[in-house]
This record gives sequence, C-alpha cells and structure tokens, in this order.
Amino acid sequence: MGIQSRSSKNFNRLENILIIGNGGRENSLAWAIQKNELVKKVYLIPGNAGSERINKCERIKIDINNKNELVENLDFFKIDLVVIGPEIPLANGLADFLRNLNFKVFGPNQDGAKLEFSKSWAKKFMQDANIPTANFWKVNSLEDAKKIINSSSIPLVVKADGLASGKGVFIPNSKDECFKAAETIFNGRFGNSGNVVVLEEKIQGPEVSVFALCDGKNYTLLPTAQDHKRLNEKDKGPNTGGMGAYSPAPLLTEDYLNRIIKEIIEPTINELNTRNIDYRGVIYFGLMITESGPKVIEYNCRFGDPECQTIMPLMDQNFVFLLEKCSMGNLNGDEIINTSDKVSGCVIATSKGYPHEYKTGFKIDMDKIDTNDCQIFDSGTSLSEDGKLLTNGGRVLSIVCQGKDFDRVFEKAYKNLKKIHFEGIYFRNDIGHQVRKNFSKEN
Repeated sequence: MGIQSRSSKNFNRLENILIIGNGGRENSLAWAIQKNELVKKVYLIPGNAGSERINKCERIKIDINNKNELVENLDFFKIDLVVIGPEIPLANGLADFLRNLNFKVFGPNQDGAKLEFSKSWAKKFMQDANIPTANFWKVNSLEDAKKIINSSSIPLVVKADGLASGKGVFIPNSKDECFKAAETIFNGRFGNSGNVVVLEEKIQGPEVSVFALCDGKNYTLLPTAQDHKRLNEKDKGPNTGGMGAYSPAPLLTEDYLNRIIKEIIEPTINELNTRNIDYRGVIYFGLMITESGPKVIEYNCRFGDPECQTIMPLMDQNFVFLLEKCSMGNLNGDEIINTSDKVSGCVIATSKGYPHEYKTGFKIDMDKIDTNDCQIFDSGTSLSEDGKLLTNGGRVLSIVCQGKDFDRVFEKAYKNLKKIHFEGIYFRNDIGHQVRKNFSKEN
C-alpha cells in the first residue's frame, strides 16, 4: 500500500508527540514537552539509552529514511505533532515530506534549512538582506583558497560549506594554518560538505546564541544562551559541537537584544518571506558581539546543542503549545514564554579523544546524583545486552542544573559530575567562567 495524504487529521489533539533525533537536545525537548498534562506519550526515533528514563517517553527503533515504515508508525501511534531535532533530516526534506501528508511538523522545510546546510547560501542571504556579518569569499578549489588567503593581511576563518556536526569551522592563527585547514576540507574530511569552502574575515568579541520560534510570519524568543565551543579550558583547542552552556546570557541587556531584533532577527524573517520560504521551526542565531555591534556568525535550522539542554528546564508546561502553533502557522506574535526565574547551566562529559578519534562501549557508573533542580540528558549512550549503560558517542551526556545564581548552578553541576565515571571521561572545569563570580577567586 502506498503513502497517502491525510486530509482529516484531528488538529485539536496534542496527546502523542514524536521527536526525531538521538541526542541530548532531543532528550531535553522530550523532558520539557512531557510536563504538559495533555501530553500522554512522547515517542523518540531513535532516541538513546537515556530517553526512556524520561517520564512518558518511549523509543521507536525504525529507520526514518524508510518513508513507508515511518508513516505507518505515525499513524499507528496517532502522532499529533512531529518535532524534528537534527539538521540532517531537515536538510534532506523530511519536514516537506510529512507536511505534504498533512502532519503537523515543527522544523523548517528543505528551503528554510538551507540557512544551515549551505554556509555560502546563508552568507549571500545575509548580504541581500543587509544583515551584519563578516566579509566572506566562496571558493571551489584549494588554488582559489590559497590566492585569497595570501592576499589577506590577517588569517581568515575557514569553513566547510555544508553540514559538519559543528566541526567544520577552523579559526587559524596563521596563513599556514589557513592553508592546512582549507586543504583538510578539500581533501574530503567532511565528504561532500567540503566541496565548497567559505573563507571569512575574522571578527572579535564574545559569542551568544539567540533562538526564535517562528511560524513563517511571526516569532517569539526563547531565553538567550552562551555556548563554549572550544574543547579545552580558557576557550582553547579545536572547535567541538559544544562543551557546555548557560542561560540566560547576562551580556545581552534588553536594549541590546532589541537592537539584535531590529538589525538581525526581523530582517531575517522578512528575507525568508521575500523568498517565499515558509519557515516553521526554530531559527538559531549564532552571534558575535563586536565593537561595531552584533554580527551573525551562523544560522542553524534547529535548536543548538548544548544550549537546548540548558534552556529547556527553564520552560513551563505551555512550551509544547508554542511548537504546535509554529507548526500550524498560528503564532500571534505577542506570545510570552513563561520562564523560570532561575538561571541554568550545562556541562558536557565527552569520550577521550573527542572531537577526533575516540572509543566507545565503556560502562558508565553513577553514584547518587542530587536531582533537585538538576537533570542528566544522555547524548551518546546505549544499553548492553544485560542492561548496562555504555558510552556510544563523542559527547556522552550533559549535566544541567538550575539555581538562583550561576555560582550555585555550576557548583552543583560539577559536584554531580564527580559522581559519574567512565573510562576516559573528559569535561571542562571552567564552563560559565564569564558569569561565575567565585571562578576568578578560585583561579
């Protein structure tokens, strides 16, 4: 039997939610969504070993690329809303496919996901909309890259054009390092994602993350966050998918956020509309606060990880209603997100060797964790045949805590991290150093 469009889905129910993805981001979304009393079940495809520790959650082990099987499961489990977590299914057009069958989907269509899966397209998009960003050059060969690198008076940032799990950005300190980075990308480190390279002027300033839930026309903002991308303390070492985060970001005052809305967020949504892109999902704005004002470093077409884990505990039980409104194009534009009056911080524990080569399959032991205002969201875990929790990824899990101030938040996070053990466990001890008053005294 072929796949058929659904013309009469019940749009008034919100009992069964499906989240697609297998990381900490998806577990934290499930954790926030299950708070709503109308929600009876949250399914995850494929989820991970920590998914079923979350209330109301269950894993469905199927391949989302098998469209027939996916739709059969959506029908069988009477799914009322699909939330697509990672960027790859969005880039592959999964949201388009499901929307064409009249499913409610939170996540942009393929045309909107291009904001993330083609950096050169996104840079041209910003240029056309007069959105502040660094100057850039799109190159198709190592020879062209070398010419531009040689002609620049300062080292340039080197980026793989396509998706690279947060690891396709190089921030060299010399021209020689620029050449090596471009060579690495063109030599196939990131597959087809490296067929085109974007070279960017290096700009300076702290980075912040801003998230807009968008229904195609209107939007509402989530709490701001700051992410630590570098592997090592003092923000040194290679870029990773993220080693920790905190929310909200005190750096962004209300006045400055209003400037970001006026100069970046609203022009982005207006440009999407100009291009007839009906964007229903979250837009992640990766920003740098430079001396001349905020500039866009990158867009993501999904929630950031680990920012998502950090922000979700601040959401109230109405969060899922906002996702549904976005999926249906029904935001009023004046929704207020009721957030906790607490702050939140997240520290990631990784496998030894991440973000490069690492081994998995190590047993994870946990002593008694202080779960008061504290969550553990698994990112890369699996279960052995006898039910033991094992490492199964570069980023293994995140410890997320909330409290009245960041000192208490990170004190609790690190206290809990000391009770988690697996071979080769690694984490930074200075996450949130910008906002921890006690950190400068201790170091």
